[in-house]
Amino acid sequence: MPMFRKLAALGLIAATMIGAAPPNAGRPPITGISHLAVYATDMAATDHFYRVVLGARKGTDPEDPAGARYYFSPRQFVEVLPAPKDHGPSMLAHVGYVTADAAKLRSWLAARGVRDLTPVQRGEGGDQWFGGRDPEGNQIQFVQPGSSATAAEKGAISGRIIHVGHAVHNRAKQDGFYRTLLGFRPYWFGAFHEDKVDWVSQQLPDGRDWLEYMMVGEGSDVTVDKVNARQLGVLNHLSLGVVNMQAAVTTLYRENRLSPRHDGPQMGLDGKWQANFYDPDGTRVELMEFKPASTPCCSPFTAESPDP
Repeated sequence: MPMFRKLAALGLIAATMIGAAPPNAGRPPITGISHLAVYATDMAATDHFYRVVLGARKGTDPEDPAGARYYFSPRQFVEVLPAPKDHGPSMLAHVGYVTADAAKLRSWLAARGVRDLTPVQRGEGGDQWFGGRDPEGNQIQFVQPGSSATAAEKGAISGRIIHVGHAVHNRAKQDGFYRTLLGFRPYWFGAFHEDKVDWVSQQLPDGRDWLEYMMVGEGSDVTVDKVNARQLGVLNHLSLGVVNMQAAVTTLYRENRLSPRHDGPQMGLDGKWQANFYDPDGTRVELMEFKPASTPCCSPFTAESPDP
C-alpha cells in the first residue's frame, strides 16, 4: 500500500477513535420485544388459539377497542386486531420493541431524520408508545412499559417472547436502520443451502431478544413468486421461549391444546429445539428452547442466548 494511503487509513482510524460519535450514541435503551400485532378474520377463533392453546391472559386493547391483547407476561403480549378489508395477504400489523424512554427515543429518531413518527401516546396502565416504519415499510412501535413485572402469566405455555421475525427483501437497507442507526447486534445467520442466506438474526441493542430477517428474493431459498398468504404466515412470526420442548409439547398434548395446524418438534438448523403452531389465519407461533442443544449450521452464535 502506498505511504499516503497508509497515512490516510491511520488518520481515518484515529478520527474514528477520537472524533465523531457512532450513529447510535445517546440513544435511549432498547431492551426487548414488547409484542407482535396481527390481524384476524375471526376474532373468536383467534381468541381460542391465544387464550386456550397458548394460555395467554386476555386483556383489553388501549389502542383499538375492537382489538384484544393476549399477555404472556405483564410486559409481553400479542395484539390481535380485526382485519381491515384492504389488509392484503399479510396478517402482520406491527412489531413492538421495549424502550426505557419512549419520548426521548422519539426525539432521538426525529433528530436523525426518521420521519412519519406518530405522537407518543399513553395507556391507562401507564404504557407509553409511538410508532413508525422501517425502510421496507413494516410498521414498528417502541413501548415504554408501565409495569416492570416480567413473571409468566399463570397457564401460559411460555412467559417470554424471545424473538420476532418478518419478511425482508433488502438486507442492506434494513441493516442501515436496525444495525447502523439503532445498534442491533449480529447473533446468527443460516440457510438450507450453503450458497444461500435465509435467516439473519440480530439481537436488540440492550438485550438478548432478537429480530429475525426472513429473507425473500435473490440469495434466498424463498423466491418472490413463492410468497403467498400461507408463506407470509410462516415468515411473519413470533417465538416463545421454553426451557424444555418435550415438557411444553407434552403439556399441550395432555391438555388437548394442540392447534389444528402444527408441526414438530424438530431440531432447527440453529441447533435449538422448536415446534410450530399456527393461529386461524396462519400466523406462526414458534416454541423454541432458550439454549442450543447442538452445534448450529452455517455460522456460530456471536452473542449469548436469552435466559429463561
